[in-house]
Amino acid sequence: MRFVSFSRAGDNRMGCPRDGQIVDLSIAAPELATDLLSLLQQGPAAMQQAAAAAKNAPSAALIAADSISYLPLIPRPPKIICIGRNYAAHAKEGGAEPPTYPEIFYRGATSLLAHNAPIIRPRCSDKLDYEAELVAIVGKTARHVTRENGLDYIAGYSLFNDATLRDYQRKSTQWTIGKNFDHTGAFGPEFVSADELPAGAHGLRIQSRLNGTVMQDANTQDFIFPIDDLVAKLSECMTLEPGDVIVTGTPAGVGYARQPPVYMQQGDVCEIEIEGIGTLSNPVVDEA
Repeated sequence: MRFVSFSRAGDNRMGCPRDGQIVDLSIAAPELATDLLSLLQQGPAAMQQAAAAAKNAPSAALIAADSISYLPLIPRPPKIICIGRNYAAHAKEGGAEPPTYPEIFYRGATSLLAHNAPIIRPRCSDKLDYEAELVAIVGKTARHVTRENGLDYIAGYSLFNDATLRDYQRKSTQWTIGKNFDHTGAFGPEFVSADELPAGAHGLRIQSRLNGTVMQDANTQDFIFPIDDLVAKLSECMTLEPGDVIVTGTPAGVGYARQPPVYMQQGDVCEIEIEGIGTLSNPVVDEA
């Protein structure tokens, strides 16, 4: 099953893509939650009910995909947990050895933006970099989970562009400030349930493209810490909750490591694509 979050006629809604259109679930299933976070919190039965409603939706619930404004898939996740250097080649291009334990940092909700919305290049920096990433979305509460059953806690997957201000990232030994500028974390457009993809989203091609030129081209089979391992390690120290977002790291090919470096500029368009999940596209604009 697939879900999108969107705004239409001033209301925030949730829908399901179907035959090039969007099923507006507020019409097809008005008794259900109107946002993905609430639906995840209600559990698998509610998600199956939503999928069934979308499949049998009346024509009145169908809207053109180009008539909506996407929202970040979950606009305010309980936690946005990001993993650094989860591809060995990316660690090496930055002059670091592959980590032996995940490098973990957080993003805040104010950094998020939706599919088609502009990534904002702030006034204070011209070193805005792209990062193609797979997102794993937690579906049920997890604490002290083993790797053997780690995937049981992941409801689905999506796409993320972990756009980063490289100079600010390096102002501190912690990466947080460079990763939390407003409107730099593109998230969406679709939630894809885990049963539609290989276990752990393993073996999927991942790319970033800047103005149509391929910048990163790798495969999720290259993870140092695959999804099941991340769930086990994270749940050892914190309670994972439905709607938590795990941003799983970016492959080699980022802009700062190129010679000469390539940073995003006003007027650029950055696309993130992962096999079986879709494409996340965002223009870049300078902060007003």
